[in-house]
Amino acid sequence: MHGTVDGFSYGIVTPLVAYLMACLGGALGLRCTTRALLVAHSWRPGWLALGSAAIGSGIWTMHFIAMMGFTIRGAPIHYDKVTTYASLGVAVVMVGVGVFIVGYRGASGTALFTGGTITGLGIASMHYLGMAGMRFNGKLEYNTVTVGFSVAIAMAAATAALWSAGQVRGFLWSVGASLVMGLAVTGMHYTGMAALSVHLHATGGPADGDSPATLLAPMLIGPLAFLVLAGVVVMFDPLMVGKPRWTPVEHKPGVPAHPSVQHSACRPVLRPRRKVTHRESRTPQNR
Repeated sequence: MHGTVDGFSYGIVTPLVAYLMACLGGALGLRCTTRALLVAHSWRPGWLALGSAAIGSGIWTMHFIAMMGFTIRGAPIHYDKVTTYASLGVAVVMVGVGVFIVGYRGASGTALFTGGTITGLGIASMHYLGMAGMRFNGKLEYNTVTVGFSVAIAMAAATAALWSAGQVRGFLWSVGASLVMGLAVTGMHYTGMAALSVHLHATGGPADGDSPATLLAPMLIGPLAFLVLAGVVVMFDPLMVGKPRWTPVEHKPGVPAHPSVQHSACRPVLRPRRKVTHRESRTPQNR
């Protein structure tokens, strides 16, 4: 029996909040990635890891906030806790691989394509693994073409976001990039949901699992607390708000240097040697 689904049970509220969460995670992650491109190797892994966790937490929270508005008529929905939180781990790890590739190889060429592809696949894997954690009296089926289109959107969004992070053009540039990334990631989610069809079983009761209300507290408190902490770290770093004015310790091919590097105040000033006159060069013995 075909089930009737509704992805907007709360109207525009859940899509809007989901979009804002995707933007928040993207903004923090992109700024951390930008910061990592301007520091020494000793600090770079920490900033890249923070950025990866911020992006992964943002898209995971976006997904499940959007799923709060998803209902199936006549079939209560439950969630398997292990699969649900496994999708968070997949998102952080796969996004991290892509971010680290760009962070160490530069946001151009093969490195950008590879990093964007892996990051996009991580976003898509998080979505469909999270959907696999749903438990109800029926099964999910997907349209293959629409699923492929949603994965392509995720890959394109991730590549564009990583490219913008590598441009190192200041805070407003990253804000604009995060708005575009949030739109693309949210669009990927609802494109994937459009590929979904539900078939209900004729007999049987509701499946075992945790209810959405049980998952609501850790779903919101955990990732949101981390995003707030990441936001505090970013906002209290003076180089994150404006354009950096110091020279990177190391510059690799493919990693764009900030324009201020060309006229850095950190470079030593070479003073011309003063010409010694004949009178000053006379020693006391010659006077």
